[in-house]
Amino acid sequence: YVCSTWGNNHFKTFDGDVFQFPGNCEYNFVSDCREAYKEFSVHIQRALNSNGHPEIQYILMKIRDIMVYLKPNLVVVDGRIVKTPYYSSGVLIESNEIYTKIYAKLGMVLMWNQQDALMVELDNKFNNRTCGLCGDYNGIQIYNEFINGDASYNSITYGNMQKISKPNADCEDPDETQALPSCNKHRDECQKLLTSPAFADCRLRLNLEMYIQACMQDKCACNGKEDSFCLCSTISEYSRQCSHAGGRPQEWRTQNFC
Repeated sequence: YVCSTWGNNHFKTFDGDVFQFPGNCEYNFVSDCREAYKEFSVHIQRALNSNGHPEIQYILMKIRDIMVYLKPNLVVVDGRIVKTPYYSSGVLIESNEIYTKIYAKLGMVLMWNQQDALMVELDNKFNNRTCGLCGDYNGIQIYNEFINGDASYNSITYGNMQKISKPNADCEDPDETQALPSCNKHRDECQKLLTSPAFADCRLRLNLEMYIQACMQDKCACNGKEDSFCLCSTISEYSRQCSHAGGRPQEWRTQNFC
């Protein structure tokens, strides 16, 4: 099972909920929360890059007693910069120009494209044990993330609850009353992109509607700017998730597209 975040602040929990959360603080992406001793935790911090698009600035992971700090093209383990591939007590870190991948023997794989997209795969022994933006991994959508007991949360409230409080952090919580715009005018275009022949092998493996909605939100947010971030980040995520589910997306990028 996979939890991911990509592009224009999209998140998909282990249980399959998809939401947008535009926070620029440090957040708990996913941690093992069942006992006092956490087997692992993954924190992320996003910020806008020079093009005004959200990117993951750093990832801070604790795997048992090892601290790993990732930035683009940089891997720091327990305070020391290390060369990859790096292996130590059940943790393997690999990286190339495009991806950083971490395999932890305790049952976790993390993959980051060193820009906007992060994917964490967890062994099902962590079912119902996690917390953070990825949710509780109980297999039931909405429950305990967006509905908990008698309370119901929107995605911004839920996201703000995952903030890591740091004494000198200077970051604003996103406004919980902001409504997302309706982006229906982009539906046809997004649907066409995601149902192109290149993705024929993906249709039955993924929930297409979810990615169409995310693509529509991207088009809205980009307000007519046709740069590749607006068009390509959700399509790239669809392609990654499709391969991850055993599908074979064909080459969908072209000379003049993405």
